[in-house]
Amino acid sequence: MTLDQLRIFVEVAERGHVTRASEALGMSQSAASAAIASLENCYRIKLFDRIGRGIRLTETGRIFLREARAVLDRASLARSVLQDLAGYPAGPVAIAASQTIAAYWLPRRLAAFHADNPRVRFNVVIRNTNEVEHAVVEGEANIGLVEGPTQHPALIRQQIDHDQIVLVVASDQPPLPVTASGRLDLCAINWVIREQGSGTRRVLEDLAFREGLSLDDLNVFLVLPSNEAVREAIEAGAGATVVSRHVVASAIATGKLTEIPIELPRREYALVRHRDRHATQAQEALVAHLAGAADAASPS
Repeated sequence: MTLDQLRIFVEVAERGHVTRASEALGMSQSAASAAIASLENCYRIKLFDRIGRGIRLTETGRIFLREARAVLDRASLARSVLQDLAGYPAGPVAIAASQTIAAYWLPRRLAAFHADNPRVRFNVVIRNTNEVEHAVVEGEANIGLVEGPTQHPALIRQQIDHDQIVLVVASDQPPLPVTASGRLDLCAINWVIREQGSGTRRVLEDLAFREGLSLDDLNVFLVLPSNEAVREAIEAGAGATVVSRHVVASAIATGKLTEIPIELPRREYALVRHRDRHATQAQEALVAHLAGAADAASPS
């Protein structure tokens, strides 16, 4: 059994497809299939059931997947330790980031870091806040970047920047309903929001709480999985939403959306790490860079 065989097995198991796995690994389908067959024949076990053009893990395969991932994690850690001993940041850094951060905040900062640290490689996945927290806790990501609160006691949380949330509607929509006291009638507004676990959704939950309401009291008629989908729905006249100013700045500037004046708190951008896991030199350098880049961009 080799590390390459384990790597191929894990990739095939996660994608549920030999062809897609081989493409991701940059190898031929026949070579990937041969690696799986070699494992199965050597130990006289069946790791996958072949169903049509797809495959599915057997119970044996599911048990083995946990161990294969653990071995690959240890091998990656050993490689990182050697790179650290060599005295320069190098190797992979797995990052899980919330949507707004990943789309509008992170790319320029990673590009600047890579210019000074060309041996560091990034793997970025986009998740909502709850999923980012889970990824860091489970070791699927070395660094998490979130817009919402986290609770797990194993995480170290560090504020790195902030974001402004705004309430927007399509510019051709009639004024939003208000109460007799002149305040926005949150219960009479048609809301478009992000999915459960999103930091953006949490802002609306907090706004409702300030008014003595819960999200269930609001007329939420459309839930969407991305900021861009929410923005498109609002531009089409679907209702109102609260969202990062980054997401709607261009639409406001071109007159497609109108910002409704309302007091909303600034939202914290935070970096989270596992307090008990070894941090490589590359990870430490990136954390310092992200915190420093945010400080440099903040007004004095």
